[in-house]
Amino acid sequence: MTDVDARVFPPEAYNARGKLRREPYEQELARLQVELVKLQAWIQHQGLRVVVIFEGRDAAGKGGVIKRITEPTNPRIVRVAALPAPSDREKTQWYFQRYVAHLPAAGEMVLFDRSWYNRAGVERVMGFATDTQVQAFMRSCPEFERMLIRSGIVLLKYWFSVSDEEQQRRFQGRIDDPTKRWKLSKMDMASWDRWQDYSRAKDEMFAHTDTKQAPWWVVDGDIKRHARLNCIAHLLDQVPYEDLTPDPFELPPRTPSSHGYVRPPVEEQTFVPRRY
Repeated sequence: MTDVDARVFPPEAYNARGKLRREPYEQELARLQVELVKLQAWIQHQGLRVVVIFEGRDAAGKGGVIKRITEPTNPRIVRVAALPAPSDREKTQWYFQRYVAHLPAAGEMVLFDRSWYNRAGVERVMGFATDTQVQAFMRSCPEFERMLIRSGIVLLKYWFSVSDEEQQRRFQGRIDDPTKRWKLSKMDMASWDRWQDYSRAKDEMFAHTDTKQAPWWVVDGDIKRHARLNCIAHLLDQVPYEDLTPDPFELPPRTPSSHGYVRPPVEEQTFVPRRY
């Protein structure tokens, strides 16, 4: 165990390989998702603006964590920004411009599934940005993020780390599973052979953008269950909130119709065939 370990489960909750067993994982995930709903209500009530950035290696588990965060929450309050490649017009804009359009209004939390850090990562490694553009980004990014924070935005940045061996296992799993092959783009495959290039790019990015005001939080992504719980629990700790859950109530009886409504015959409606 490392200095950042603070495990809440007894040893028997883990299997022989050190992976949290399914039952305690699902119980803890359900508990954390209840807390996410409480956080959502607090963000809306207080008019907070929260930005959470998810970056990291391909297949490191970013999407899985985002999915677990959004499962119990209202997409009108907690929304995901996953921008495609920039258009020709967007390429001529101020670099941060298209991301600014997705920042939250009062009472919203936006989860960036990759973000403006594309410039320091994939765009740099794959040659889509010049050295001049990358260095300009390194200088501008910390000040851009300080501007966001000064405006009242809560900014959190998570980097998902995964070992070479585990990434290879997940890539192969996606190749073998027809329902997951869509997750492997040509860009993912091109990045496969550039592990060290991405490592160097990440190290330099951290050197410039891991600031006191907006630090990078690194998530160990080798075990998906652990990464999901650790990240969600940490996120909940970063935004103090109160429980605004309404008290339970009884559903009142439905008032009988006074207009003589008669439901049309079922036979007149077209139903989906019952195959199951």
